[in-house]
Amino acid sequence: MDESPEPLQNRGPVLVRRQRPAPRGLCEMLKARLWRSCSCSVLSARALVQDLLPATSWLRQYRPREYLAGDVMSGLVIGIILVPQAIAYSLLAGLQPIYSLYTSFFANLIYFLMGTSRHVSVGIFSLLCLMVGQVVDRELQLAGFDPSQDGLQPGANSSILNSSAAMLDCGRDCYAIRIATALTLMTGLYQVLMGVLRLGFVSAYLSQPLLDGFAMGASVTILTSQLKHLLGVRIPRHQGPGMVVLTWLSLLRSVGQANVCDVVTSTVCLVVLLAAKELSDRYRHRLRVPLPTELLVIVVATLVSHFGQLHRRFGSSVAGDIPTGFMPPQVPEPRLMQRVALDAVALALVGAAFSISLAEMFARSHGYSVRANQELLAVGCCNVLPAFLHCFATSAALAKSLVKIATGCRTQLSSVVSATVVLLVLLALAPLFHDLQRSVLACVIVVSLRGALRKVWDLPRLWQMSPADALVWAGTAATSMLVSTEAGLLAGVILSLLSLAGRTQRPRATLLARIGNSAFYEDATEFEGLVPEPGVRVFRFGGPLYYANKDFFLRSLYSLTGLDAGCVAARRKERGSEWEVGEGGPAQGKDLGPVSSRAALAPAAAGFHTVVIDCAPLLFLDAAGMTTLQDLRRDYGALGISLLLACCSPTVRDVLSRGGFLGEGPGDVAEEEQLFLSVHDAVQTARARHRELEATDAHP
Repeated sequence: MDESPEPLQNRGPVLVRRQRPAPRGLCEMLKARLWRSCSCSVLSARALVQDLLPATSWLRQYRPREYLAGDVMSGLVIGIILVPQAIAYSLLAGLQPIYSLYTSFFANLIYFLMGTSRHVSVGIFSLLCLMVGQVVDRELQLAGFDPSQDGLQPGANSSILNSSAAMLDCGRDCYAIRIATALTLMTGLYQVLMGVLRLGFVSAYLSQPLLDGFAMGASVTILTSQLKHLLGVRIPRHQGPGMVVLTWLSLLRSVGQANVCDVVTSTVCLVVLLAAKELSDRYRHRLRVPLPTELLVIVVATLVSHFGQLHRRFGSSVAGDIPTGFMPPQVPEPRLMQRVALDAVALALVGAAFSISLAEMFARSHGYSVRANQELLAVGCCNVLPAFLHCFATSAALAKSLVKIATGCRTQLSSVVSATVVLLVLLALAPLFHDLQRSVLACVIVVSLRGALRKVWDLPRLWQMSPADALVWAGTAATSMLVSTEAGLLAGVILSLLSLAGRTQRPRATLLARIGNSAFYEDATEFEGLVPEPGVRVFRFGGPLYYANKDFFLRSLYSLTGLDAGCVAARRKERGSEWEVGEGGPAQGKDLGPVSSRAALAPAAAGFHTVVIDCAPLLFLDAAGMTTLQDLRRDYGALGISLLLACCSPTVRDVLSRGGFLGEGPGDVAEEEQLFLSVHDAVQTARARHRELEATDAHP
């Protein structure tokens, strides 16, 4: 019969598409945005200031009775923690302790004005200090200075090895801070540029397994770099790939030269610090304020070193002179900025990723929102402006942020209190740490790595949850330890992208069956007692359909249904089969109804007459995916098999419409005859069509 069957009844609800407004052209959109950006008024200027300086907005709503006590308490505690950490982390950066104090002071003030998070603590961060120190060591070595001589050692400014270094207008410490400020300025400029271009989403591509693995690998590198201070030995500061392994070999060769005084001091300090940390963790719910163990250890160790004259009697290395006050601003050298421009990319990404992720984590847990792009601007300005004031790279730090929350922090006013404590040390108390042993500072650094090193115990659980994420974690950590931190970050990004591509390239593909007499369908291989629909194959593809997985999509479908429609249709076409569909058939997106009774009965040998694709997991289609569906419908149509789509999202529906899958000619089947709101609706329609076709063939 040439007549089409009567329209099916009881099809359920029908979607009526809304008429979308005509999209504006690119020129009009750019003109509108430019007009909004250039228009000036009191309201727009005020909004701009409040966007760039959020403190001008929330300070007007500050409630002293509710917030002030918690902010002052948390600020004091963080300030007390910052002082010993700042002095200790100068070992990692290869700089004098005064520069770490500068960094902590200015970063807290700038983030107080520009940050959108209420709880994040921005300042010196061990991972960034390590990365800064590696760049500083490399450039010092290229300039002719001895990289194995730490900036804390007295007389470091006179350690010149060759004539190229003698041409410089300053000594080792001066040149080291010049390198660090140039690196910091480039890092901040990258972060500010990312914020201006609204690239805050880029940090989302640094996944949590990547960041955890990077932190683990960097922590092992930091631990390795501090072992020489714990033992009191002098070994070369290795650079490049294999730095960790080479450092361990040098330590093993020099272990016989260990300073007994430093070893004893390190052992006592490590025992005290670790025991105090464990007790604090165990009884943290009973302690209103965390114990300032680091400060107490540093004060006691300084007193013992001073009155016991450990430096003179036993040759123990000490911090040396720490000046007070502020140095005049200085512009970073453009020549050095060019040399470290590539190194600054890794610092910018790591700092931005940790800062944004911590800000969003605390915002979710405390019920407020942050702006990722403003966080980029805030952290970037924490690097750009202090770079002219002898500071180095900073970012948000997890440990200090957790302490802020535990001590009752409510707003960023606590950062001002912390900066005040650091200022007091800068102006008056810094010289008191002259006799502090470097082994004590190394102990503070090592104990601070405890949380990151413990993440190795999360690897088995991560492997059970997601082997791909576990491989990203392990690959990033191993590359960071065995090659370099920059290479570890790059390896982590590549592995994460490969993991993402692998998950979308080979998603799970299954056949669905009906759950009893309900209207729901599930995976027949996962659940027992499901009822397959006779003559209908329901196929689910658990991912998008695009150029990289279209072949896997077809292989999965053909394998599960037991019919390679492409090959069978091609062979029939070559043999000139009488069941081949003509030019006006389904191959051209035309009527999917019966073209002939024999063609309709052809799929009986395959065991099904209709294939329903559950498109609910289908996130998107590209041009290759659209072509795949069109070719699949053509091949199935040549065999008399119908192809129906169910549960398509509006995005997929729009792509199908614009791609010509639904057709627009007078003989095309309407959208409601090809797309269905549910799998059950599609299955029932397919069975009804087949019954009508059988009835038509039985009564010609």
